[in-house]
Amino acid sequence: MVVHISRLGRDNLLHEYSVDTQRLLPWPVLNAPFELSYAVCRANTVSKLHTHHEQEIFVAVSGRVEVECGGERQPFAAGDVCYFTPGQLHRVHNHSNEDFVFTSIWWDPEMAHRFLAEYAGSETERLAAAAREQETENAATAAAIEKSEREGVSA
Repeated sequence: MVVHISRLGRDNLLHEYSVDTQRLLPWPVLNAPFELSYAVCRANTVSKLHTHHEQEIFVAVSGRVEVECGGERQPFAAGDVCYFTPGQLHRVHNHSNEDFVFTSIWWDPEMAHRFLAEYAGSETERLAAAAREQETENAATAAAIEKSEREGVSA
């Protein structure tokens, strides 16, 4: 089995909502009930005040900003997560001299329904069922490999 990796094109980010972004999901190899973007709010900038019908989460990766939602501002820093319900006006204020990096994850009922319809009977569903059946065995195998690694023995 091969791990699938989507490479970030830092030199080809799109400018949307007044931040630089790359859409990471949708992705042809992954059926997911949400979409995802990598985003950079540049130093001393403010993102576009906007709203939408989806629910959204920001995950702060690096830096520190203020997140505005419904006219109120809250400090938001690396490691923090914030959630916006549908229809909330929101934006990011970066008043520092450092770029702020975050991920944005959003979803709505249509995405969830599409995911469930595509998931039913798929190879992913079969793999998940097999993994559930092998959880105990896989955990024991992982523990044995890690023990061998700690002891300096090649598994």
